[in-house]
Formats: sequence, structure tokens, C-alpha cells
Amino acid sequence: MSQHTPPGQMAPHIPADVFQRAQATGQPVVIVVNDTDPTGFPWQRVLIPFAIAGAVVAGGWGLAAALCWLMDVAAHTATVIAGATAGPLGVGGITLKLFGSKNK
Repeated sequence: MSQHTPPGQMAPHIPADVFQRAQATGQPVVIVVNDTDPTGFPWQRVLIPFAIAGAVVAGGWGLAAALCWLMDVAAHTATVIAGATAGPLGVGGITLKLFGSKNK
């Protein structure tokens, strides 16, 4: 015999033979429901939003650090290029003169 719990009902289905015997004799039917409700504070309800907020903050700091690193690399690149404009810039046998001198 299978126990079936319809949605929205607390008690499981009472078998027909038990119900009919209770109706005939007037004997009450006792239904035992195991209570699994925790008595303590539900920490999961509090910890999940804090974990999400912590992940957002950590991601924001990571994004800020990545942008700082990118700006630092761009500044160093600009410094190297600006320093190389005093003379020709050569790589692998190809030489570029980036800016011509005004005094010829």
C-alpha cells in the first residue's frame, strides 16, 4: 500500500479500510506527523545574501585592480614610445622614424 500526500495537505492519505473501521466503531484515527522544523535560527537565510554581497565586493575589487594594472601598462607603454621618438624605432630590421625633427 502506498502513502500518498496530496499537495497542500499535511496528513498522508488514510487507507479506506482504516477509515471504514473508524466510522463503524467510532474509534478516532490518530495521524502522527513528524515535525522536522528546526528550533534554532535559520542561518542559511542570512548567510546566502552575505555570501552574494561578498562575491560582488570581491569582484569589484578585482575589476578595480585589473583597471589599475591596465592603466599602469598603458602609461609604461606611452613612456617607452615617447622615449623612443628621439631617434628611429627599429624592430627586426625595420626602422621607423616616428617624428621628424623640426630643425633640418
